[in-house]
Amino acid sequence: MASSRADTSSFGRPSWADGEDNLLRGGLRLNHLRMIVALDDLQRVSRAAQVMNMSQPAASRLIAEMETIMGVKLCERLPRGVELTAYGAALARRARTILFEVHDADREIADLKSGKGGTVFLGAVTAPAIDLAVPAVRKMRTTHPNVEISVQVETSTVLARELLASRHDFIIARIPDDLNPRLFRSRVIGVEKACLIVRRGHPLLGEGPIQFDQMVDFDWVMQPSGSLLRRVIENHFLRRNIPPPGRILNTSSLLLTLIMVAGSDSIAPVSMEVAQFIRGERGLAGAVDIVPIDFDLEVQPYSLITLANRALSPAARILHDLVLAEIR
Repeated sequence: MASSRADTSSFGRPSWADGEDNLLRGGLRLNHLRMIVALDDLQRVSRAAQVMNMSQPAASRLIAEMETIMGVKLCERLPRGVELTAYGAALARRARTILFEVHDADREIADLKSGKGGTVFLGAVTAPAIDLAVPAVRKMRTTHPNVEISVQVETSTVLARELLASRHDFIIARIPDDLNPRLFRSRVIGVEKACLIVRRGHPLLGEGPIQFDQMVDFDWVMQPSGSLLRRVIENHFLRRNIPPPGRILNTSSLLLTLIMVAGSDSIAPVSMEVAQFIRGERGLAGAVDIVPIDFDLEVQPYSLITLANRALSPAARILHDLVLAEIR
C-alpha cells in the first residue's frame, strides 16, 4: 500500500543511506530519489528538508541538481508549497520503487546475517539436481536453516522460461535453441551421461551388449517430443537406419517413469545419476537394472544459468556458490 502524505517515517536515514557515492542513471544519487519522493508526499520543501535532515537552502540546491541532471523541471513552487510536474511525478513513482527495493535488500541481508531467513527458487534438470543441487541444499540447510528453498526438476525448455518469468533465481540446465542466449549468463559445468533402464528380469538382460534393433519393438517411456534426451535416443536409432520406437509413453515425471519400468517390459532413458541412485540401497534396489550397451549416451553439456540483467539475492547467491563448490 502506498504511504500517506503525512507518513514521513520512510525517509529517515537507515543503514543503507550512507552509500551516497553510488550513482544512478544520469548521475542521480539515492539522496535525490529520497528528495523527490519526500516532495511528492509532503508537498513542501521545508518539510522535505526536515525529513532529509538538511537545511531548506540545501534542499533547494538538491532539487536544482536533479533538474539539471534530468534536463526538465520537476516541480512548480506554489504559494503554499510545491507541486510536481508530470516529469517529477514520473521520477517520484520510479524513485519510490527503487527505494523500497533497496530497503528490502537491506532487510534481507540483515535477516541472513541474523539467521532469520530469505527465499531461493532453483530449477534443475535431473542429473545435476541429484549430483549438485541436493548436496548444496543439504549444506545450506545446515548453515542457513531458516532460508526457504524451492527446487523444481524439469526439462531445460520449461526451466529456461521459468527463469525468464523470474520464477527462479537460477537454474542448472541448458539454454534452449529457440531462446536468445544473450538473455542469460551461463557457465558450463558438466556433461550428462545417460543410460537405459528396465525392470530386473527383463527379456533383454543376460544376453551381453544389446543392439538398437533388439529394442525397437518394446514399449518405451520417454520425455516429451523435442526434449534433449529424447532427441539423443531417436538420433541413435536414425543413425543406424532403424525407425525410432513407435510405442512411447510421453512423460517428464521421473516417478511415473520408474513405476512404468518397474511394472512392465518398458525401456526408459534416464541420467546415469538417476540409475545409480535407484539401484542403490536407498533407491529401488532389486527392481530396476541398466541395459548393457556398447556405446555412450551423452547429452549436451548443462550450465549454471542466471538472467543477464538481474543480480542474485543474498540467499540465492549463497546457494549458487554452494553449487559451484560441489562442482569443484
